[in-house]
Amino acid sequence: DSRNNESDGHISNFVRNRIEAELAQGKHQERRWSGTPALAEIQRSAAPDFAKIRTRFPPEPNGYLHIGHAKSICLNFGVALDFGGHCHMRFDDTNPVKEDQEYVDSIQSSVEWLGFSWKHATPNGEETNLYFASDYFEALYACAVALINSGDAYVDSQPADTMRTMRGTLTEAGRNSPFRDRSVEENLGLFAGMRAGEFADGTHVLRAKIDMAAPNINLRDPTIYRIRRAHHHRTGDAWCIYPMYDFAHPISDALENITHSICTLEFADHRPFYDWLLAKLANAGLLLQPVPEQIEFARLNLTSVVMSKRKLQQLVSDGHVTGWDDPRMPTLYGLRRRGYTPESIRLFCERIGVSKSDAWIDSSTLEQALRDDLEDRAQRAMAVLDPIKLIIENMPTDFVENCTAPVHPQQAERGTRSFTFAKELWIDRSDFMVDPPKNYHRLYPGNRVRLKYGFVVECTGYETNASGEITLVKAQYFPDSRSGTPGANNYKVKGVLTWLAARDAMPITVNVYDRLFETEQPGTGNSDFIKELNKNSFQTKQVLVEPSVNSSTEVLHFQFERFGYYVRDLAVHADKTIEFTGAFNFSVGLKDNRTKA
Repeated sequence: DSRNNESDGHISNFVRNRIEAELAQGKHQERRWSGTPALAEIQRSAAPDFAKIRTRFPPEPNGYLHIGHAKSICLNFGVALDFGGHCHMRFDDTNPVKEDQEYVDSIQSSVEWLGFSWKHATPNGEETNLYFASDYFEALYACAVALINSGDAYVDSQPADTMRTMRGTLTEAGRNSPFRDRSVEENLGLFAGMRAGEFADGTHVLRAKIDMAAPNINLRDPTIYRIRRAHHHRTGDAWCIYPMYDFAHPISDALENITHSICTLEFADHRPFYDWLLAKLANAGLLLQPVPEQIEFARLNLTSVVMSKRKLQQLVSDGHVTGWDDPRMPTLYGLRRRGYTPESIRLFCERIGVSKSDAWIDSSTLEQALRDDLEDRAQRAMAVLDPIKLIIENMPTDFVENCTAPVHPQQAERGTRSFTFAKELWIDRSDFMVDPPKNYHRLYPGNRVRLKYGFVVECTGYETNASGEITLVKAQYFPDSRSGTPGANNYKVKGVLTWLAARDAMPITVNVYDRLFETEQPGTGNSDFIKELNKNSFQTKQVLVEPSVNSSTEVLHFQFERFGYYVRDLAVHADKTIEFTGAFNFSVGLKDNRTKA
């Protein structure tokens, strides 16, 4: 469903194709916009909308955004930007029990971090399209009253269990409530009493009056308002009735003049109610035509992670991870701390495309997007992850040779970095073997290797402790073999090792992360996703790095040559301040070494 469109450089998909066709037909050019969300009585006399289309990203503030949300963010903000439109940032905050200002703040921060903005230039200045469904409570209430007046809604006083039973099943039609034929006057009185707090929670609900025999269960008189005495994070205790999501969402779209309500496939069965509701309110004169249209696309299914808010909340609350920003989490806060950049996530979303059919995307695709971004971005540095001492026997104790290397091998303009070569060095333990297998080109007795940016050395021996563990490697160096000098070409070796001089190697703490789950699709079927956690997904190591790594904390991303990409561990606080913890996080290896099944 996604393909290249060479004419404008964008990746084409069915959503873009539909928008292009509608704009060519002039479908949305007659829309009017007062500059603020409103019912038809205000929008009707407003000027034509200068935004060619309007989309929205409408999260519920009951959790942190994850990589699946990033796909929706990139799609909604992306098509609006490409077609001369505006994308609104709207919080669908109609369920006060699960919502919190912490989530509101984190969501805004994540969207901005990804590189998108809800502030748009207009002929009259800047328009800020940041909205909350709770700001529309009066308008939503008015719409509910209008449905009662037109005979399209009624107050039901049955217990919740009874309503659930009478709703029917996929193969059995529902049955009408005994309160379905209440008069308009009685329904208006009861609904007003619900708002005034005259009834206890659960006593009454307001239901749309559609068809209890409809094949689509979502059309069997769905509940659109319920009594719930709960403190709201924005409106406080002003309301004790709250609209249901399926009622508030389409009306909020219409109030904001949204042209394309782009959502994931699980909402496809809800579209008939979306269309029914907006048509009824437009016919009643509360909303302007054309009303918004819902378009569904396939949600992101990523292997080796869970993206259910309930499951993510359980991971946090039960202590399986350190928090919403744990680098093993698929949340944007977690990915950011792991070392993912906004560019890498946008690249990932572009690569996976937009389709109408569900599919599983391998996590390696996300990791490759990060790898490709960091290849150009990351500063190079040498590191020794598992140190063992290398002594250059034919070098004087006080000998020190200055060496240089490029900050980035393909970007000379970024300059060079410096370190020293001396008698005592560190190499990685994996780079020496006493009795190596065939095709092992690193250090072993009698073999020569090049120490990168330095000299060629030949192993002359080694030492062990009482248990036979190698504690020290000995070698001699060739003074005329230094990298970058004419003599270097006289030495032909197959192995090149990274190293550090003991005199200036700096210790750092590295947090090594692996995938959080051992299975590709945790929690599917009847499996318990907690039992599928990878018990070895986190470990801490003390490693050694060259001095340039700590020379400036402004450099965030590094490629530790031969080992992988690492990032400074930055904790982002609620007030948006960023703190360097002093550790580094492993981001991704230089290549994908996982065995495909």
